[in-house]
Amino acid sequence: MVNSSRPAAQKAAQELASIFTASNFNVLTNVESEISHTALADSTSLHGCEIAIVLGGDGTMLRGAEAVRGLDIPLLGVNLGHVGFLAEVEKPSIREVADSVINKTYLIDERMVLAYSVERSGAEIAQGWALNEVTIERESTTMVQLFVQIDRRPLSRWGCDGLICATPTGSTAYAFSAGGPVVWPEVEALVLLPISAHALFAKPMVVSPSSEIVIDVESPDASLLGDSLRKFALQEGDRVRITKDSEIVSLAHLKESLFSDRLVAKFKLPVEGWRGE
Repeated sequence: MVNSSRPAAQKAAQELASIFTASNFNVLTNVESEISHTALADSTSLHGCEIAIVLGGDGTMLRGAEAVRGLDIPLLGVNLGHVGFLAEVEKPSIREVADSVINKTYLIDERMVLAYSVERSGAEIAQGWALNEVTIERESTTMVQLFVQIDRRPLSRWGCDGLICATPTGSTAYAFSAGGPVVWPEVEALVLLPISAHALFAKPMVVSPSSEIVIDVESPDASLLGDSLRKFALQEGDRVRITKDSEIVSLAHLKESLFSDRLVAKFKLPVEGWRGE
């Protein structure tokens, strides 16, 4: 899975394809390119694939997760973007990546996923999923009015710029930049936070993964986004339901790593002088 806008990703893909082909692997790619020894992937050719190597940033990882949805194919991210929380802490060499696949020494990390649905006039008209977050956002200059309920009980009504419901994986993405907490990936929870709400109570909340979050849209011109990839236009009177999905996304890593180390590395947190460094 290649971010074709990055020359470094194209170069890395070419190197990997050559190594894998020499080791009798069949290699598929997601882009029309000059990457030799590869075939263009389609919706049927991915069945039976062993692993998806993602060359890019977190955006490419999210598109990779969309491509392997329901196929039980782990994603091995090689960060060629900026922060890159979904990829490796340290940028591995192309040879290290290839050897981990050839020798099957990579480790699997399972991540929870969100499921959402939209009801209009009592009928379900849309459904989808998200690895990072589901957001409801205003489409015009005026605030969107949202009435939020959790486990069939009312929580609050907010006039706001939007609402984010994130997984632990997504807690370091949009939710983090909006003031949400960092949640370790091993913690199964939903992060819920309004964006710029005009309310006395508008704090980030950590909700049980068994809970059902329901949002009634009480104003026009809003939209729902799953991972900023899947977008659906909302109308006044629509009801959005968000729960933990029954499926997961598997991330692959070259070696065992702690999320604490990833947090320090990605955000360049000051730890100099600590005796265990």
